[in-house]
Amino acid sequence: MKKLEINNAKERSVEIRNEISRSEESRYDHRLHGVLLVSEGMSCYEAGRILGEDSRTMERWVMRFNEKGFNALREGKKSGRPSKLTTQQLAEINTDLRRNPGEFGYEQNLWDGKLLLHHIQEKFHTEISVRTCQLIFHRLEFRRKNPIPVISKCDPENQDTFKKTL
Repeated sequence: MKKLEINNAKERSVEIRNEISRSEESRYDHRLHGVLLVSEGMSCYEAGRILGEDSRTMERWVMRFNEKGFNALREGKKSGRPSKLTTQQLAEINTDLRRNPGEFGYEQNLWDGKLLLHHIQEKFHTEISVRTCQLIFHRLEFRRKNPIPVISKCDPENQDTFKKTL
C-alpha cells in the first residue's frame, strides 16, 4: 500500500494545532491522547514529540492524571487580573463611544486610545494605560477610523491622473 502524505504538511500542521486549541473540549481530548500514549508504554519525550508538546508538559499531564484522575486534565478557571472597570462602567464607555467626542467638550472629532484614556480618568478617576483603552475598543467591537488626508489647494483632476486605480 502506498504511503499517504498530507499536502502542504507544515502549513496544515499549524492549522491542526490551531484547531485543537480552539475549544476546551479539544484541548482536553489532546491531553487524554497524551496520557494514553504514555499509558501504552511511550516515554513522555516520545509522546510529546508526536503531539507537538514539550516532554515536561507531558510529565505534568501524567502526574496530574495520576494524582486526581480525568478531571485534572480539564482546564480550570483562569482568573487573570481583575478589571479596574466594572461592567457598568464599561457599558457607560460603550454608550459614550457611540457619541462624538465634541459632545463631551473635546476638540478631537474621533476617539483614539489617548482620548479614551483621558475620558476614563476624568469620568471614573481610574488609572489605566493607553493599551488597555485600545483593548477596550476591541472588546466593545469598535474599529479605529483614521481620517483620510486631503491635500489643500489641489486640483482634483490632476490628482486623479496620479492615482493607481480610478
